[in-house]
Amino acid sequence: MGPSVVGSVEMPVETHEPGESGSAIAVRMLGPLTIGRGAAVLKLPPSQKVRALFAYLALAHNPVTRSQLCELLWDVPNDPRGELRWCLSKIRGVIDDREKQRVITDGDTVRLDLSDCVADVALVARSVQDGLGAEPPERLRTLAKHFRGDFLEDVDIDRSHAFNNWLTAQRRRFRAYHTAILEHAVQAMPEDEAVTYLDRWLELAPFDQRVHDILLNSLARRNRIREGEEHVIATTRLFEAEGLDATPIRTLWKAARAQAESGSERPVVAVSELAADQSAGQDIAAVGMGRRASIAVMPFAESAVVTGSGGALAHDVITRLAKLRSLFVIAQGTVFVLHERGIASNVAGRMLNVDYVVSGSMQRTDDRITVAVELAETRTARIVWAEVFSRKPDDAFLVLDEIGNRIVASIASEIETIERNRAILRPPNSLNAWESYHRGLWHMYRFSKADNERARHFFEMAIRLDPTFSRAHAGLSFTHFQNAFQGWTRRGPEIDRAYEAAGQSLMADDRDPAAHWAMGRALWLRGQHDQSLVELAQSVDLSPNFALAHYNLAFVNSTGGDSQSAIQSSDRSRDLSPFDPMLFGMFGARAMALVRLGQFDEAAEWGIKAASRPNAFAHIKAIAAYSLALAGRRDEARAYLADIHKQLPGYAVKHLIAAMQFDAAGTIVFRTAEKQLKKE
Repeated sequence: MGPSVVGSVEMPVETHEPGESGSAIAVRMLGPLTIGRGAAVLKLPPSQKVRALFAYLALAHNPVTRSQLCELLWDVPNDPRGELRWCLSKIRGVIDDREKQRVITDGDTVRLDLSDCVADVALVARSVQDGLGAEPPERLRTLAKHFRGDFLEDVDIDRSHAFNNWLTAQRRRFRAYHTAILEHAVQAMPEDEAVTYLDRWLELAPFDQRVHDILLNSLARRNRIREGEEHVIATTRLFEAEGLDATPIRTLWKAARAQAESGSERPVVAVSELAADQSAGQDIAAVGMGRRASIAVMPFAESAVVTGSGGALAHDVITRLAKLRSLFVIAQGTVFVLHERGIASNVAGRMLNVDYVVSGSMQRTDDRITVAVELAETRTARIVWAEVFSRKPDDAFLVLDEIGNRIVASIASEIETIERNRAILRPPNSLNAWESYHRGLWHMYRFSKADNERARHFFEMAIRLDPTFSRAHAGLSFTHFQNAFQGWTRRGPEIDRAYEAAGQSLMADDRDPAAHWAMGRALWLRGQHDQSLVELAQSVDLSPNFALAHYNLAFVNSTGGDSQSAIQSSDRSRDLSPFDPMLFGMFGARAMALVRLGQFDEAAEWGIKAASRPNAFAHIKAIAAYSLALAGRRDEARAYLADIHKQLPGYAVKHLIAAMQFDAAGTIVFRTAEKQLKKE
């Protein structure tokens, strides 16, 4: 199955609506498959594979070989080509007539000629591609009526992995189209009529903050306060069940009620314009950044023989885009978490409220690597650029270069030359080195002694394969940092190793923001806080979207006493990567900064958020415990310490102070917290 078939809908059909054209054949696939001629609905064979074959051929814009079709639909039957011939004969019996043969076989290829037919999928896809913004309300009503259910709702083929992958991709695509049409219909219709479309939009995209924005404002304007309150409660429950922060929804409702009470009209705005309270602690970023376009790059789907490469490619594209500075790029940690949850790219784009989403796939045969990539507008579901790259394995990194360049050219047309604006980082010279590095990252973010050792092994493997790979040196420095910071091995030698590896990273590429990030962390370990801040600031200068550099600025400033800077950097790091594996640290740094400011109640809440993250370790839980103690919540604080003592029986405030290297003022305030816990 070629990736171009999955990635597009280009049926050669007429543009009028099904049923308009007298005796024309009308094909409906948005819901159960039906084929009609005029007012009559044609009887379809009961075979699921006949229906699946018809739909696949109908959407394919190139002839398909018989071998492809056999691999697609048959799980090694006795005679797959014979079964294929039988299915084609059944399709002929439905759509062929005396005037026209629509099933066309030419040698080993098969195609459908539907040039005189009308189909709902083609009408919807063409309207989306042409742009929904200019569509009049009556056209949007018609488009919305086409959706009687999911694409091919009544088709389900057992043991046909390739076909089911294709079917899933098409269902996701048409759900995205449906959502975009509903959103535009809501904006184009009178409020009373728009409510119907709003409800359907909410069903399809329950985590899209914009639909909640519009709904809550509609309820507030109509003084339906009780319904609004009930919606906020239900939505909060839904968001929290998925591990998402519902604070923006509550902020939206508060703003909507205030606006309604003032009696003034407010146009629909982006979530970022409403949820401006930085202290609210959003887990979903409000990423509207004024003049800058926002983008999320999802990990590329991959076949079993290229496992790990799809994530590596997505990471490389993210890095290149981040270097452009004109773009707001969602960081790797967040999109990988969403991908692991099985969130589709279009759904992720709406959850993150970004303008564009990049998605794609990687496949490898004996002599070729094929990469399909597309850039889509989140709110319209319109594909603005798509390409398929096919290279020999020894040209794999040229594919990465091309993808980075083409994406940049598509979303930033003002850039006169792609080469001038290419990202700092280049992929390593060996695919094995690249994949070894990403395997190391996987272990690194587990924050256990055993996984840290595995991460060190993979980073060293990457360095052996490519000594110039600066990010592998930076990753190796991180593992030594963890050994020292967590007390897993002797502190002194590990500090020296962290510093040495960071130096090697800088020597390999001193323009790599990760190299300066690693050096900043190593210098902090050595007690050189001022020099650490210089290196971390350089990392941010090189790549303003590098979330980890912002986080570590927050960390160093929170331990050193510059609390306001720490809070700003913590907020920025979370905006860039709201689902980051280091989110516990971003929360924890903010909590420590608030402790230093004497804002103990707020610090306790942020400490709880930090400790609730699945990869939070002892020091993070200790921040929560001592923040709670300072806030007078001693029973909760003792519960957190009891949890720590299950793993580390002798843990005390002195261990936190030693790990964080607090200055005198920080040491005093956390020792005060310990004294609070000794009170009855």
